[in-house]
Amino acid sequence: MISTAASNALRMAGRRAATSSRFGASRLSSTVHQPGSGSQANKALLATTAGLVAAVAAMQQQESNKTQNFFGKSAAKAVKETEEKFGTYWPRNIMILFGPPGAGKGTHGPKIEDLLGIPALSTGDMLRAAVSAGTEVGKKAKAVMASGGLVSDEIVVGIIRDRIKEEDCKHGFILDGFPRTLAQTKALDKMLAEEGACVTKVIELEVPDSVLEERITGRWIHKKSGRSYHVKYAPPKSMKTDASGKPIPESMTDDATGEALMQRPDDTAKALTKRLAGYHNETVPILKHYEPSGIVKAVNANQGMNGVWDEILAALKRGSA
Repeated sequence: MISTAASNALRMAGRRAATSSRFGASRLSSTVHQPGSGSQANKALLATTAGLVAAVAAMQQQESNKTQNFFGKSAAKAVKETEEKFGTYWPRNIMILFGPPGAGKGTHGPKIEDLLGIPALSTGDMLRAAVSAGTEVGKKAKAVMASGGLVSDEIVVGIIRDRIKEEDCKHGFILDGFPRTLAQTKALDKMLAEEGACVTKVIELEVPDSVLEERITGRWIHKKSGRSYHVKYAPPKSMKTDASGKPIPESMTDDATGEALMQRPDDTAKALTKRLAGYHNETVPILKHYEPSGIVKAVNANQGMNGVWDEILAALKRGSA
């Protein structure tokens, strides 16, 4: 692509070529009986055209040189350096994603990761990785778990501190499953402040409890792959029902492998009631903690997937909370 200056030069050269052509034609007409006069006109036109091509090529090279001189480096290196500056000097995008069981975090969380290019951090995954890697915090966690105790908030926050120093968290990260209590929230805020960062967005997926019961109790999973099915919304191809309309367990198999599906022990109406009570009791104080900062955004997750995603996109925009 050539610059405006090059485009102007191209038009000027074109005018000169047209003038030369007309001039040559006039000469050819007036000297039609003069040997060689037509050849001279053609030569003039060819010379002008050749000059035009050379001029355009020179201007394109000049523009290319300017670009190279501007960056002084390859485009890939320039992009990398820009990313480094962004990761060093701009605030990190730190999100907390809340939602009761069955609200759709497993569906929309990965889409947010792909959109923003930042990882979702699960406390369970981080804990297992720290123990496996034998980090200092991981050793403490392993000792506590070996004794049958509960891992303290201090240890969990320490594991998060280590994890967010990794390269993929440079521009931000999403926390899923943490914090669960107000005490954990304050500990998280303190740790982030020491790192020169803070939570920048809190999104809660809202679904009425009555709707969640239908979503959860109808859920079946393939344990090895994690593929999820639902007797109403996404049944496996093999599903058969009894006289009452309930699925026959033996017929519930994975579409891809044909292996048996299972229901989680806590995906029952009784267990869900307890889980939801705990979720609401824990989450409300956390949301109230962050509301004065203007970073909390509720999303209506009791609608079609496209509608939920549209609201999430709106919530992610700067200044939307």
